[in-house]
Amino acid sequence: MNIILDKQSATDALIKISLTESDYLPKVDEKLKEYAKKANIKGFRQGKVPSGVIKKMFGKSVLAEEVNQLLSHSVSDYIKNNKLRILGDPLPNAEMARTIDWENQKDFEFEFQLGMVDDFTIDLSAKVKVTSNLIEVDQQVMDETISDIKTRFGNVTYPEVSEVSDNLYGDVSRNGEESKKGSFIAINKIERKEQKKFVGLKKGDVVEFDSEKAFTSAADAARALNVSEEEVKKAHGTYQLTVTSINRVEEASLNQELFDKVFGKETVKTEDEFMAKIKETISENYQRETNHLLDHEIQHYYVDHTAITMPDNFLKTWLKATSGGQVTDEVIDKEFSLYKESLKWDLIKNKISEDKDIKVDGEEVREKAKLLIIDQFGGPSIAAQLGDKLDEIANNYLSGQDGKGENFMRIYNQLRQEKIMKIVKENITIVEKKVSLEEFKKLAAAHNH
Repeated sequence: MNIILDKQSATDALIKISLTESDYLPKVDEKLKEYAKKANIKGFRQGKVPSGVIKKMFGKSVLAEEVNQLLSHSVSDYIKNNKLRILGDPLPNAEMARTIDWENQKDFEFEFQLGMVDDFTIDLSAKVKVTSNLIEVDQQVMDETISDIKTRFGNVTYPEVSEVSDNLYGDVSRNGEESKKGSFIAINKIERKEQKKFVGLKKGDVVEFDSEKAFTSAADAARALNVSEEEVKKAHGTYQLTVTSINRVEEASLNQELFDKVFGKETVKTEDEFMAKIKETISENYQRETNHLLDHEIQHYYVDHTAITMPDNFLKTWLKATSGGQVTDEVIDKEFSLYKESLKWDLIKNKISEDKDIKVDGEEVREKAKLLIIDQFGGPSIAAQLGDKLDEIANNYLSGQDGKGENFMRIYNQLRQEKIMKIVKENITIVEKKVSLEEFKKLAAAHNH
């Protein structure tokens, strides 16, 4: 066997393989002997079929199978042993494969197209500056949160006639269409000019509204029409709501009963303690959002500032060849830049992982799975009750129902990502900036992830 790498550019190469009969014949003969032992052919006793008959019946398919298997292992080993940084999978030269004469040919030549990436460097130093946006818990946020809690834990009544503070339940349909969906509308979320239509309604009343005029929030419109926020963009025209129920919530009072419902019995005992605990909880939630956005800011920085030459033509060919017809030229024109950014970020993470020798072992994954299971079952107290069974539950969870280990890989990748980002954050300069919740939402919306 002869294997050579024909590098045509920094990003494109061919692996050329030449096979002679001595490379594959021992395996082919061995496989044919196995067939002869097991073959059940009319006119011959099992295991007594002449080798010539076996070769005539199965020789070509066995030859093709063994040659392809040899090629697969050889290409994979060559890439690994020579530490080639490739993207996608090697693409075989289909035209060469089509011209093979499996009946008569003894020597074979094959080509595989490679998409390659030259070595590149990543700046993990204090010179790299990325902004971390810290959300301020201002009075407006506190007021909105307290109001939401009072409503959530308030006393529900069912009045006969609707008022502006009420919620409407019913069936909604587009004018001219018969199909109906369940609907929920909070009247105070409707635009002020449109609210009067929904006030004074009774059970069984029908009200017409234009979704684009009635709602500025896509989430509120989606709940009213019972569609996704993406579908709301296409929901034009007039709709009808038939009221089936009216719901009114009397806000809960700030007292010990509410404190216990929100945080557990006697966790907080005064209004000041309650407010402080609310602020602490909001801050913790906001910190998660801040960290999430910071990860995206870091990703964008490195994707934008790391020079990596990529084999665009190969990637487009590979995507089309391996998609089963799902990826067309139109899809590539529309989505290729996003795919490249994602692939580039993967290359950067892999490079950091290699340079910093980041590893995740199976025990780390198992322990993380246990924590997820404990949290799902109700907290730390459940761990003692489960005892040794927790290990068994974790192992079953990680292997999955189909045994493919998708949960294992998901947690593995999560832990690996966390370790990579930890290394990055320890080495670069993170500039903290305080922003309002509205400012933060605008910043988060600018990220297409």
